[in-house]
Amino acid sequence: MTDSLMNFYMDLHIHIGRTKSGRPVKITASNKLTLQAVIEESINRKGLDIIGIIDAHSPEVIEEIRELITSGLAEELAEGGIKYKEQLTIILGTELEVLDENCQGPIHVLCFFPTLDLMDQFSKWCEKRLKNIQLSSQRIYVSGRELQYKVKELSGLFIPAHVFTPFKSLYGKGVYVSLEEVFDPNLIDAIELGLSSDTTMAEKLPELNNYTFLSNSDAHSVTKIAREHQIIVLLKPSFLEIDKALKEQGGRRIKRNVGLHPKLGKYYQTVCSICFAPFQNGICSNGHKGKSIKGVAERIEELSFKQRNELTTYKRKRPPYLHQIPLEFIPGCGPKTLERLLEEFRTEMVVLHEAADVALFNVVPEKVAVKIVEARKGDVNIQTGGGGIYGKIK
Repeated sequence: MTDSLMNFYMDLHIHIGRTKSGRPVKITASNKLTLQAVIEESINRKGLDIIGIIDAHSPEVIEEIRELITSGLAEELAEGGIKYKEQLTIILGTELEVLDENCQGPIHVLCFFPTLDLMDQFSKWCEKRLKNIQLSSQRIYVSGRELQYKVKELSGLFIPAHVFTPFKSLYGKGVYVSLEEVFDPNLIDAIELGLSSDTTMAEKLPELNNYTFLSNSDAHSVTKIAREHQIIVLLKPSFLEIDKALKEQGGRRIKRNVGLHPKLGKYYQTVCSICFAPFQNGICSNGHKGKSIKGVAERIEELSFKQRNELTTYKRKRPPYLHQIPLEFIPGCGPKTLERLLEEFRTEMVVLHEAADVALFNVVPEKVAVKIVEARKGDVNIQTGGGGIYGKIK
């Protein structure tokens, strides 16, 4: 490894559906989403360099990772993280739910640790403060600040998850106006944007000016891995280097955020809770008078108005946000076409970011190649999503 900065593809929010024994971890995730399946998909099809296993607190997951190390397939890095076969760096993380007396509603957060021993210590601490240590995204019965203090005591990173989604997020329903209602702002290392938002939208909130933005997949199935990701600039793929990138030290940084166009996300627009039709000015477009599911776009405008009196001394220079359309969203890009692309270009990262336009036309039908090129440029017509239903490419 040289001492020059390099680009790496990273997705820090990938769940484990089942352990190799078949025991559930993330209940809502696919049964096929095992640790080994995540590793193989990340290397062989997605082309990722760094992944965050976000259920690494689960004792059986800890044991599976330990087995990889003892078998010689993986090793712990001196600067934090697990290197698998010199091909992939695994960052150990967990997702927890906070609902203390200061919360308006539940908030999901991500906690990452540099070593397996520290993750094991954190798991044992959590076990006494939640109901089922085996499962993902469990409610932990401590305050938001107490959780932050423990994460920092164990040299961890603390990142609020998918902060704008209507359910179980910081701004969705967690706080009334400000993150300071629940958390110590000085102990937050980054902000995960999540579906239905991007940098331009999040920048409307002055209190987020000091934080690096992350775009992760929150994958509940193998195919969703790297649906959202980032290109990160590091000397080497390790926990310490990622920490420096979040602080933008020594040239390390997020070079580009990559994710669904917000309108393709499941929560962009406000919709009727009965029929999921657009809901504007208190009126459902189909005439229903029931409740609505507030969309991310409306919630951000609401928060922006409430935070309007906050002063910022500068506006942070941020990396571009690429509105990438995953290949599974491309009309005509079915399993056979996808296999043809992967046979030629090896991974989805190459297809999405690196393959020349002319090369795509030489591999797949013209109408599919045209759609991929248009998607890479963001030149698509979208039917807006909302209320838990994805948008579509028209």
